[in-house]
Amino acid sequence: MIEIKCVAQLLVRDSAGREASLTDIVPLLALIDETGSIAQAAGERQLSYRHAWGLLRALEARLGGELITKARGKGSALSALGKAVVQAQRACTERLDSPLKQLENEVGAELNRQLGVGATMRIHASHGYAVAALVARLHAQAANSVDIKYRESAEAVAALARGECDFAGFHLPRGAFRELCADIYRRWLDPRRHVLVYLTARKQGLFLTKGNPKGVRGLDDLARPDVRFVNRQPGSGTRLLVDLALNSIGIDPERINGYASTELTHTAIAAFVASGMADAGFGVAPAAYHFGLDFVPVIDEDYYFACDRARLAAQPLASALAVLRSDEFRAGVAALEGYDPAHCGELVDVAAGLRGVALSGAADRA
Repeated sequence: MIEIKCVAQLLVRDSAGREASLTDIVPLLALIDETGSIAQAAGERQLSYRHAWGLLRALEARLGGELITKARGKGSALSALGKAVVQAQRACTERLDSPLKQLENEVGAELNRQLGVGATMRIHASHGYAVAALVARLHAQAANSVDIKYRESAEAVAALARGECDFAGFHLPRGAFRELCADIYRRWLDPRRHVLVYLTARKQGLFLTKGNPKGVRGLDDLARPDVRFVNRQPGSGTRLLVDLALNSIGIDPERINGYASTELTHTAIAAFVASGMADAGFGVAPAAYHFGLDFVPVIDEDYYFACDRARLAAQPLASALAVLRSDEFRAGVAALEGYDPAHCGELVDVAAGLRGVALSGAADRA
């Protein structure tokens, strides 16, 4: 099976037209920041001390500033510029991660289709870490290729109704907002034709700068003029949750600094906050912990895949169900902060799932 890899990188070009990539230097800088030693960082990157210094000096020449500071008895540390370089490459990578992965899968799926390799699993889904874990596991099975499109939950379910995908991933909050959100999907889901496959329970909440210097305790603090917020795009399931939660406590979104500033994924929201461009964002717990952010849980929710009931025993759905029900996959999802895969792979009738009926605890094996 052909596998495609797309990588985001930043190039620095000086006035003389000389270019330097941040992709190779950032891991070295990050290790210097961690170890306080250029020599140790170079060794871990399998570089000679001289070569490591050459890379650092070359980039400094192009940037026009120092990346490393030295203090007697304290070893080496990143300068403010050095830290900014690391964060710039990290933000570039993380904020573009989802679009690049989608492009990888689209290109790879078409090449594999032309080569006649395996059955292609078409997934349209709201962005999520457990979804990404499923895609990675299916990719590892050479017999199948995966075409993943991360899109708004409603768009994913509508695509299933039109026959454009095999799995449509969407999430629903538990509690007061459940019924209102479920109404969005009822128009496309036919209880006779479709069935839901449970993926995971997860928590969504506030992403806050490490240490929470602004003292944000809940959603009502977002209306403070000194708090900068970054939002998910209109139409996304997470954006709907934020809108509903704010309305329930009487907060006008127009009062929130940055409410119109949007990113497309949980990872991109976390990267935005970690870069210092916002004080708070909203999304799933693993994204916050990945970037070392503080996390305040606000909403518990369930994530489902919708699919055609009649195709459960055929490929590629059969392979996807086998992965979801495997101990290895469940262990991987359980390692994600705020995720619970206890019912992963269980089949749920559409009406029951949309209502939020408690799961049985034993998967209905098709």
